[in-house]
Amino acid sequence: MPASPSTARAINDRLALRLLQQEGPLTAGRLKQLTGLSRPTVADLVERLGAAGLIAVVGEAGEQRRGPNAKVYGIVADRAHLAALDVRTEGVAVAVTDLVGRVLAEASVPIGGDTGTGPAVEQAVTLVERVAKEAGADRLHTVGIGAPGLIDPSSGELRDSTGLPEWHRRLVATLQERLPEARVSVENETNLAALAEQRYGAARDRDTFVLLWLGQGTGAAVVLDGALRRGASGGTGEIGFLPVPGTTALPTSTDCEGGFHSLASAAAVVSLAAECDIAATPGELTSAVGVVRAAVAVTRASDGGPGEEPAAADAGGAVRASGTGSSMLTPGRDAPTPGDSVPLLPGGAAPVPGAGSRSAGAEASPPPAPAPAARFLDALADRLAVGVASVVAILDPGCVVLGGEVGQAGGEELASRVRDRIARMTPLPTEVRATTLGGGAVLRGALLTARDRAQEELFAPGGPPPQPSQGW
Repeated sequence: MPASPSTARAINDRLALRLLQQEGPLTAGRLKQLTGLSRPTVADLVERLGAAGLIAVVGEAGEQRRGPNAKVYGIVADRAHLAALDVRTEGVAVAVTDLVGRVLAEASVPIGGDTGTGPAVEQAVTLVERVAKEAGADRLHTVGIGAPGLIDPSSGELRDSTGLPEWHRRLVATLQERLPEARVSVENETNLAALAEQRYGAARDRDTFVLLWLGQGTGAAVVLDGALRRGASGGTGEIGFLPVPGTTALPTSTDCEGGFHSLASAAAVVSLAAECDIAATPGELTSAVGVVRAAVAVTRASDGGPGEEPAAADAGGAVRASGTGSSMLTPGRDAPTPGDSVPLLPGGAAPVPGAGSRSAGAEASPPPAPAPAARFLDALADRLAVGVASVVAILDPGCVVLGGEVGQAGGEELASRVRDRIARMTPLPTEVRATTLGGGAVLRGALLTARDRAQEELFAPGGPPPQPSQGW
């Protein structure tokens, strides 16, 4: 049955708006080419969307033709302002954007573990209000929040979880109270990171993949056939509770110690580094990122030198350089800033003795022992491969992205080691990639979901008219 005229108009409007979002400002002629619609139909939808306050003339195209230049149309970016929060156990980061996703202001604030629930909530809410003012936003249309923990699939609320601060749950309710006109939603941080990696990062070419989050804790997000999978109770990807060999106990329903978390959390990475004689600096997460980054730097520095520590190679034997991606929203959180100190390996990177020459018939000498940096990265890859192999055996995703701050610090050097181990452990072909967004993926994902939700409402047929500005 053919669509009714009103339905056809709505479909055409949404198509044009989606193209303007993806491609940026376009002329009516270019819209005609991209949509395949007739010139009169495009003229009608441009007039209709302009009257609705959704698009406006933003310039002229300097086309080489007779007559006046063509008008260029773009989405009215200040039609709505959006906010995203990345909530961690140790603080919160906030970014405010316009309707097309352009970041207008951002900031973060640390929240100590000894801060009470009320003061912690007030600090976070005050930060949101301050960043919104700096962005020139009189009101927030949509607020997207990324937080650790389980999200109740029926209510969409953050469930009470042992080990997570109470202020996380209180923050969501308080923001809704302080911003009564805003649409406030919360999503698991790892799920948001996966959405960002799929849209902007290491999984842009993948409809099916798993993101393994490596930060202060561990987590996984599952994307199958283009859709994020949350599970019956919202707990898909709680890989920290996965029972694994090499731990002294089994995890419980309230504590993931003894599970994969005990092998790959920030504290476990720091402990492993100490076992491999790599120094750690105070601060759990900073140390985990620091020791991994330092080990990778030593591996790179000694790459290719005769008699030195060998670099990691892929299946084809080609040496790869580490990715250096950092958060586009919060660069200071994922990359060292000028003046930051990086942990050093004790005694530097000692050269690995070569096999040397030997006379014919002489017994082969044993292979040289790996230097501390290589030994640490190998041991860490062994641990990560346990979790990755379990995911691969159940889901066969074809691709696993090592995400989070630690995944970014390890880069290709760590990813290639895990990839080699998975190739030996499973018959299922699996790519292992390093994140390109790092810890900033959570904020990117929160902004992405907030923008999509706002556009879904505003771009709908008969969507709400523009609202007059009101101060805070």
